Amino acid sequence: MTIGWALLGVLVTAGLGALGAFTTGPRLRVLIAGWSTVAVGAAGVLVGALALSGATYSTTMPELLPLSEAEIAADALSGMFCLLIGGVAIVTGIYSLGYFSGHTAAKTPLGVLPLFAAAMILVPVAANVTTFLVLWELMALASLILVLTEHRSRAAVREAGVWYGAMTHAGLITIMLGLVLFASKAGGESFAALREAELSGTTRSLVFVLTFVGFGSKAGLVPLHVWLPRAHPEAPSPVSALMSAAMVKLGLYCVLRVGLDLLAGGPRWWWLLVLIAGAISALYGVLQASVATDLKRLLGYSTTENLGLVFLGVGAGGMFAADGNRTLASLLIAAAVLHALNHAAFKALLFLGAGSVLRATGVRDLDGLGGLVSRMPATTALFGVGALAAAALPPGNGFVSEWLLVQGLIHGLPTADTVVTVAMPLAVGVVALTAGLGVVTFVKAFGVGFLARPRSARAADAKESPLSMRVAMILAAAGCAALAIVPAAAGPALTAVLQELPTVRDGVPIHGLVILRLTDLQGQMSPFLILTGLLLAAVLAVALVRSGLPRRRSLVWGCGGTRLDPRMEYTATSFAEPLTRVFDDVLRPESDVDVTHHEESQYLVRGVKYRQRVDDRVEQLLYPPVIAGGNKFGSTLSRLQNGSLHRYLALGLVGLIVVLVVVGLVT
Repeated sequence: MTIGWALLGVLVTAGLGALGAFTTGPRLRVLIAGWSTVAVGAAGVLVGALALSGATYSTTMPELLPLSEAEIAADALSGMFCLLIGGVAIVTGIYSLGYFSGHTAAKTPLGVLPLFAAAMILVPVAANVTTFLVLWELMALASLILVLTEHRSRAAVREAGVWYGAMTHAGLITIMLGLVLFASKAGGESFAALREAELSGTTRSLVFVLTFVGFGSKAGLVPLHVWLPRAHPEAPSPVSALMSAAMVKLGLYCVLRVGLDLLAGGPRWWWLLVLIAGAISALYGVLQASVATDLKRLLGYSTTENLGLVFLGVGAGGMFAADGNRTLASLLIAAAVLHALNHAAFKALLFLGAGSVLRATGVRDLDGLGGLVSRMPATTALFGVGALAAAALPPGNGFVSEWLLVQGLIHGLPTADTVVTVAMPLAVGVVALTAGLGVVTFVKAFGVGFLARPRSARAADAKESPLSMRVAMILAAAGCAALAIVPAAAGPALTAVLQELPTVRDGVPIHGLVILRLTDLQGQMSPFLILTGLLLAAVLAVALVRSGLPRRRSLVWGCGGTRLDPRMEYTATSFAEPLTRVFDDVLRPESDVDVTHHEESQYLVRGVKYRQRVDDRVEQLLYPPVIAGGNKFGSTLSRLQNGSLHRYLALGLVGLIVVLVVVGLVT
């Protein structure tokens, strides 16, 4: 089996799956869409495995695109992301079989689901600018259609679709500008021609900044993240998993491809910019997640946090690569890619778990959940695995990659370089603070959402998810476990990825399966031994409890109360209240206390209602002026449409002259 046949399998399976979903009845439609998505994912995993094992592939299809020939090529870098996306597509395809069963699902979303997975897998193998932009836009349109699945019944979905459509196409414009400028100066649009181009420093920097803005928007980096906590909650949960665990990683792929491959690295300030954007995104994302009460919105902000950590690692690695320190550069970029893999595994699991809760209860608000541990034990246990990983606590897989990231940052010191001396300790502090807030976030999500007593009738009536949904979550949890226990097994694949990046073309400086050691650096850690120690401690604790020690049963102390009530429990809002107070200047929460009195006397209180809302302050500060300016510009342009044919011809002539002048200046 060659990569070419596997890619053909992606195209054929997606096309047949979409056709079947559009032309069959509701029950068969769900089966066709789900299994075709699984098949597309399996083909993507095969492409990735072959490319990472050393196989390469390239082909040109001159008649496929009207204005340019389509070029496809696969190497280890593209293979890593095909593998990642394919794995997520497999579990979400299996999950969708149960998620969409039992009700009439719309034709369009189910037909688009395999096409979305196929478009994501094909983006990393695009080998020229036109092919890349076409596939990127197909991916964006497919995801937009999926986000708008319930647009007829819910205004929030329509609003999320508008925000997502606007942000993704604004990003496309900056990407297009950067790549077209790159191709025009290189004298060709193939990636091979771009690698050989000799550009001025100003042009290189302009290309990098323009593309980084567009790719950073797709990755959900602050301040271009505003679509993410809107679109992820409103999309169906399998789609949320695909977007958060897979699609946003293509922003990382493209920054690596353009910044470290096609441009072959660049000056230090490029990567300092990436590091700063990543650090701000990590801190702001986890802070918003820690105070969120909507479970899927919390997970959306957590994605911004984790992609921020990934880009922090890429930025630090790029800085060391610019200084010629390939050992630290390779360690940090390998840590970033490994964290992207880890995030794909645990975020897919978390969104699938959230979808199970939503399907069983119809509730996303953590304040209306609780008590699910006895009603949905499998979902609770599997969500707990994902929460442990997302909190970056051992033995979760998120701990391993964040440990490698911190090791790379710490080993960058001491140094005589002022920028590195200031940036690296601050980056370590960002990772540490983010990890601490991440623990708070997922203790809240798991404890408030699944433990204690149900705080609503819907939570009390919840039933466990169908078998296919549980199987999908088990597969995602297995991926988390494998990456947590034997992370060094990913070493050869990460080494193959680094070989595609000229400025960091070095082996991954980690080795050892049982004990993970840093090559040529001080530092070692054993996820396997940590897990073994925790299991032994648990066994010992159980043995002590059952060893005949005296025990007695009594009620848990209830602060003087004799009857425990769900109203006495911590809610997500009250749990996050201390953090809200500490970060009040950043979050600016809006609180409302409504006190009602008895009619007989204003001194007798009937009830007190407390409501708190924490809006996205970045969105509030930056976007209203932009939207107002856009509306004003649009209203001004509308005056030109007065029905005069002569005016339209004159405007067309002026536009043509402007385009010709710009093209002449650029070329």
